[in-house]
Amino acid sequence: MSKKQPPRRTRHFLHKIINRITLTGLLLAVQLAWLCWFVFRLSQYAVGINIAFTVLSLLLALYIVRREENPAYKISWIIVLCALPLFGLLIYGVFGNKHLSRRMRKKIETVEHEHPAPPPPRPPKDLPPRFSATCDYLARHGSYPAYADTAATYYALGDELFPALLADLEKAQHYIFLEYFIIAEGKMLDTLLDVLSRKAAEGVDVRIIYDDIGCEAATPLSFVARAEKQGIRTLGFNRILPFLSIVMNHRDHRKYTIIDGRVVYTGGINIADEYINEKVRFGHWKDTGLRLEGAAVHSFVHMFLNLWNAFRPTETDYSPYLPETVPIADERTPAAVIPYSDSPLDDENVGETVYLEILAQAQDYVYIFTPYLIIDSELQTALCTAAKRGVDVRIVTPGIPDKKTAYRLTRSYYPALMRAGVQIYEYTPGFLHAKSFVCDDKIAVVGTINMDYRSLYLHFECGTLLYGGEVVLALKRDCEQTMQKSRVIALKDQKRPLRFWQSLIDAILRTFSPLF
Repeated sequence: MSKKQPPRRTRHFLHKIINRITLTGLLLAVQLAWLCWFVFRLSQYAVGINIAFTVLSLLLALYIVRREENPAYKISWIIVLCALPLFGLLIYGVFGNKHLSRRMRKKIETVEHEHPAPPPPRPPKDLPPRFSATCDYLARHGSYPAYADTAATYYALGDELFPALLADLEKAQHYIFLEYFIIAEGKMLDTLLDVLSRKAAEGVDVRIIYDDIGCEAATPLSFVARAEKQGIRTLGFNRILPFLSIVMNHRDHRKYTIIDGRVVYTGGINIADEYINEKVRFGHWKDTGLRLEGAAVHSFVHMFLNLWNAFRPTETDYSPYLPETVPIADERTPAAVIPYSDSPLDDENVGETVYLEILAQAQDYVYIFTPYLIIDSELQTALCTAAKRGVDVRIVTPGIPDKKTAYRLTRSYYPALMRAGVQIYEYTPGFLHAKSFVCDDKIAVVGTINMDYRSLYLHFECGTLLYGGEVVLALKRDCEQTMQKSRVIALKDQKRPLRFWQSLIDAILRTFSPLF
């Protein structure tokens, strides 16, 4: 029996996606090949030119050493320059500068300067001095202050979060803002668009920010036209251009939906069917999310409008989008809720600092969910030090990987961590996409920030730091239940000697992981 063919419309859509990706990839490949050929031919004309390239590579290596950047990133580029003195200089010129283009930086910084986050109506009181200092740091460098009187609800799965999100969307009266890294064709998107289009027809202001690369292969080509036709305004962040540029490295990895400035849903959950387990990819898909209700939602409103107005100027006054909120004081209310953002605009690695702060303050335990464990020396040292001083440090990673290279890199960090006393679990049912920490029944964070170089240094990210309340205990219970479903990695299994080629591959991957 012949294999059933997909519908003609689906085949046409797939052909359009393939053609778009192929054309962009071909143009990039042609540019790279031409540049390499040009440098190679130039170097053949004279020994002096060859020497000049070598000297320039050496000077560039010294320049990299002086820069205020992560040491792992420096080492990777220095090795490239030493191994390829001719092409290393060219490659670094195209891909090595981590900073955003001046034009993009100016747009975002101008809007952020004009619209700073307002102080909370009632800041938290009686926080421990050490945690209070962390809140002060985030207010200065993570852009947003700590809030009291904001309710928080934890969701252990996207399957649980999505029905609650739909119920709140139906109640929207003024506006709905969405910002997501991935928006993929499927039941989840169709259900959302049905609600959003009806709300837009009722006069609700509906806007969507999506990452152009994150959505490149998964989002229907007709998505933007369809949404705009239905009254939903859209903004594609950092659009793909068919020429080589480091700017393509910087992606919008944030994920949240804001409803009327009163409620926000955030966490690691994108808009794609695997996140609600309507589609099987790499086994059962586990992710985590938060629902916040109260004044802390205003930080997400600022986050969204600042990015929107940087590229599609609409508002000069944010006050209509920041309604007064009713203080909530019940079992859902943590002592403090601190939304924060992280961006490559500055040299402040806010996401990593929050993780380091939790590890530094831990006294009893720290439980961690992360899909990737590709860490620098600072995070590795913090994890090992916490375990060595008696903290019960446990990390849960995926049992079924989505990327084999990332999985191999993740596993390469196991031995050193386990020798220090860190316990490693792999989620047996499938892929764990959550990015969450919980510590000592007091501190928790749920966000979009993976423990890898891209999330920690290159992407626009967001997270929510929490202190106290039922939400922290709910995350702890989820960690304990998840670990029961996971396999414990034994240190004895990690002591088996690797073959020479396996060790070499791991060494190469570890060396160049900051560049991936």
